[in-house]
Amino acid sequence: MKVLIWTQYFWPENFHINAMARNLHMQGIEVTVLTGKPNYPDGKIFPGYKSMGIQFEEYAGFEVVRIPLRQRNKNSGIGLALNYLSFIASGYLFAPYALKGKKFDVIFVYAPSPLLQTLPAIYVAWLKRAPLVLWVQDIWPDALAATGHIKNRHILNMVGLTVRYIYRFSDSILIQSEGFRSSVEKWTNQKNKIRFYPNSAEDTRHDTPVLKEAICLANDIASNFSVVFAGNIGIAQSCETIIEAAKLLREFKSIKFYLVGTGSMANSIEKEILSHELDNIVMTGQIPHEAIATIYTAASALLLTLRADSALSSTIPSKLQGYLAAGKPVIACCNGEAASVVMKANAGISCPAGNGVALAKAISALYELSPEERTCLGNNAYNYYEQHYVLQHRVAELISHFKDIVVNKLSE
Repeated sequence: MKVLIWTQYFWPENFHINAMARNLHMQGIEVTVLTGKPNYPDGKIFPGYKSMGIQFEEYAGFEVVRIPLRQRNKNSGIGLALNYLSFIASGYLFAPYALKGKKFDVIFVYAPSPLLQTLPAIYVAWLKRAPLVLWVQDIWPDALAATGHIKNRHILNMVGLTVRYIYRFSDSILIQSEGFRSSVEKWTNQKNKIRFYPNSAEDTRHDTPVLKEAICLANDIASNFSVVFAGNIGIAQSCETIIEAAKLLREFKSIKFYLVGTGSMANSIEKEILSHELDNIVMTGQIPHEAIATIYTAASALLLTLRADSALSSTIPSKLQGYLAAGKPVIACCNGEAASVVMKANAGISCPAGNGVALAKAISALYELSPEERTCLGNNAYNYYEQHYVLQHRVAELISHFKDIVVNKLSE
């Protein structure tokens, strides 16, 4: 089976689709990836790539086709909008030429924001006479309103109409959270297209190499009762809540926060740390993806925070599956689906989104547990991962779904 993965983000950017593509290839699928030029999260095109031109390269044994993309620039709303639009335009103008002569059985769209990247994929699917499977990672237009990027109601309504068009011409709509279902159903009458398909994670608990670059940081993390937040530091992540909790926990000298990653709010959060003279928070900046397992292993607990927003309450950030796979207690400072997963798994503690006081109490409660009790929570996390989120199992399920979609398309 030949599958075209359509995604604005791909290796060397750190997104879950990288592992998905590798495992599809390992399970016998002939994979081609159509993507842009890497520039996330710093907003600058990575060394070795140019914004213009079509580029072909190999990754993990399969072909990656890169079309022109305008870099997003850092902390720029206009830059982000132009970045989104440039990938859409390139998809229409350059993708058909870049994929000339190639045949595909399925086109699989990995769709974190922007969902609008699906528009040219629909066109290419029509050209190639291939069914299109859309994997929704962020619900639009809700996600736009939640992150504050667009507040104009008329623009949001126009985006909603575009989303309706996208859903209409998708042969299958996969949702990474059951919390998405009602929102997706608002924009399509074909509810039979919608299927729950969660994110997954690689097992980071066994046979994980220790990278030299991470050893010093891991040793520091292991020397404290460490609460590690990993991933994007943006508006949706509500990292200011971590600042509030850190201020309240100053007296606990052995409790320390580590913010691993970067994002649009990183500079703002760093200024807050300095202004409050918080020596119990360390911002590590971006680290290699290969080093994250070492960091998780050294952590006492892993922290997930989200803003108090209905759209964000319906999502399950993909890092949660990675947290569970690490076999560590999880603190979920959020509402809705992600917090529900942590509680169902009995993998840690949840508290309301955006509530620094509640977060501080949750961390204190975990700190007061015995090492054996915390180990039990971590084991529960890993067991829940094994039951629901093992990457190889989920990829096998996806391949089976692809085959069903192809058969259905042929019978129409």
